[in-house]
Amino acid sequence: MSSAASAPSGVRLTQYAHGGGCACKIPPGELERVVAGLAGPAGTGDLVVGGEDGDDAAVLRIGDGRAIVSTADFFTPVVDDPYDWGRIAAANALSDVYAVGGEPVMALNLLGWPRDALPAELAREVLRGGRDVAAAAGCPIAGGHSIDDPEPKYGLAVTGTADPDRLLRLDAAEPGLPLSLTKPLGIGVLNARHKATGEVFGEAVATMTELNAAAARRALDCGVRCATDVTGFGLLGHLYKLARAGGVTAAVDAAAVPYLDGARQAVRDGFVPGGTRRNLSWVAPHTGFGRIAEEERLLLADAQTSGGLLIAGEIPGGTVIGELLPRGRHALVVR
Repeated sequence: MSSAASAPSGVRLTQYAHGGGCACKIPPGELERVVAGLAGPAGTGDLVVGGEDGDDAAVLRIGDGRAIVSTADFFTPVVDDPYDWGRIAAANALSDVYAVGGEPVMALNLLGWPRDALPAELAREVLRGGRDVAAAAGCPIAGGHSIDDPEPKYGLAVTGTADPDRLLRLDAAEPGLPLSLTKPLGIGVLNARHKATGEVFGEAVATMTELNAAAARRALDCGVRCATDVTGFGLLGHLYKLARAGGVTAAVDAAAVPYLDGARQAVRDGFVPGGTRRNLSWVAPHTGFGRIAEEERLLLADAQTSGGLLIAGEIPGGTVIGELLPRGRHALVVR
């Protein structure tokens, strides 16, 4: 499950950043206050999907039954191995395109690097990891932009295409649909343990570097219209956004949610990212938890990096974790 291995260079990249992966996002409630009124509304003109509901990517209709998908995502090191970090960051950025039902066609590197603290050879390994994952997605990286930065940061700006009449939307939730998850949770707490101890969790790395391409195709083939991906705001945070946008209540069966090996033990040992606790604080006023214990609540709100798709529907390979209900007292119910 884990080992004491670290980066091949002996450098621990996670020690050069205050946070790691999507756990270093600005807290969701704070971010919503900052951008309130600044995002253009979708559904008017050619902007089919925009930022008003906090969608995964923007979708712009360009005619002839096609649309352009655009997104950008970057973060500080989530693992110590530079090549793996590059792969994870690229898979995470590409996921935003898959989460709206698109196909990535081109990407640009976004790199911040502390030139005086870390050798350029490590930056090359990060870029190599990103290149290899993008190549596996059939998405060439055509240059990009870099800056001298006190903390290392890496990600991609991705352009994709989609059928504007066949999208996965955040606001298309309907009562009566099952909720499915395509990757296990627990990435955030395992990454927190890795940052603190140097332990390497191979299953977590494999999960973070897995593309969501196949899951998105299966969702579209099954007629799914509503989905999002699970990243820095945790399962409950992203599910709250989905339920709010669709005017429904989302019910989660806690016992059905899959977790990576070691995730529960990491919480019990105190390896909980600050982003996870902020996520829980954000969704708590909108959630009926009943008798769900604090450990379970933290895992359900755990800040994921390059997590799976959360789908309003049932698809092959997904795990049904709950259902959508008519809007009730709470936007979320955990039982």
